[in-house]
Amino acid sequence: MRSFSIKQLAVTVVMGVAFVGSCSVAVSKNAAEVKAAANRAAADPNEPKGATIPIDPNGPADTVREFYRLLREKKFREAIFLTNMRPAIEGLTDMEMKDFALDFETIAGEVPAVIEINGEIITGDNASVTANLPTPDGDKKETQPIKLRRENGIWVILSVDEEAETQIKKEGKNYFYALRIQTHEKEAKTMLDRIVKAELAHSLQNGGVYADMPTLVTAGLLPEDITTSSSTGYNYTIQLIDGNKKYSATATPATYGKSGKLSYRLAIDAKGIAHVTAKDNGGKVLNK
Repeated sequence: MRSFSIKQLAVTVVMGVAFVGSCSVAVSKNAAEVKAAANRAAADPNEPKGATIPIDPNGPADTVREFYRLLREKKFREAIFLTNMRPAIEGLTDMEMKDFALDFETIAGEVPAVIEINGEIITGDNASVTANLPTPDGDKKETQPIKLRRENGIWVILSVDEEAETQIKKEGKNYFYALRIQTHEKEAKTMLDRIVKAELAHSLQNGGVYADMPTLVTAGLLPEDITTSSSTGYNYTIQLIDGNKKYSATATPATYGKSGKLSYRLAIDAKGIAHVTAKDNGGKVLNK
């Protein structure tokens, strides 16, 4: 489970202001990467092709390529500086950045070693770049458009829409915290739904008997990250009742106000129908 996908965080960036004094190094490195990718593609048709179009230094396509390189190299602040999400990151201290370390590390691991850029259209101060990127589920790649605009001579990747950009400018560094809470709370509800399905599957295979969390994880019915809050932001529990013939479950923020605000409780009624209750309980377990 992850808090931010590549698409959520940013679809891309700008080469320029954040790299004054180092652009020539980045450009030469990119050229070397393209040549190496071309050599690999020639030897193996299944290898990523890298750029399949000419790329001008500091242009929209070059900005996109640089953004993903920075993400892959875990230079998250520099990468996000190249997007219209910059106001959400520039106010974060190094210590606050560590709060999102796991989220960003997950993103870095999803970035391909070579980004295949196959299109670039520039219309005035707007541009669109197309590239083969992983789909949200990560099991394949597809051509995706990346929008950019030119600001003070520099191309900026539009990783969020106009409404979100306005919100980011208003909230500043608090935007990421709010986004993470929103994401964790949504995922908590999804996890409780998975518990219902896992318990149902187990009971059907075991004479109507429900199971504790370790048993469901071992059976592959629940993901391992339900056992820790490090990636989910929530602590989950399953309580077995009446000789394992009934059960309830809870999801509670690991750090109230940072990883989530709502506490959840899953209960099964007399007809066997699952009901989820949510409440801002100050970070405490929701028992009723």
